[in-house]
Amino acid sequence: MSRIVPTLAARSGVVTTRAQVDFVVTEFGVAKLKGLSLRERAEVLISIAHPDFRDGLISKCIG
Repeated sequence: MSRIVPTLAARSGVVTTRAQVDFVVTEFGVAKLKGLSLRERAEVLISIAHPDFRDGLISKCIG
């Protein structure tokens, strides 16, 4: 299961806001998020998700 998901489960703990996240790093790459729109953030995050899960994330997040 991918750790990059389209939504969080109910009652998930979040300790930071999206405005505070500049970079996300996975074994598949680095996503620079600062200054991006929500759609652009989704696209960049999907690009560093495990390849097996990218199509599913695209269909759920971007359409």
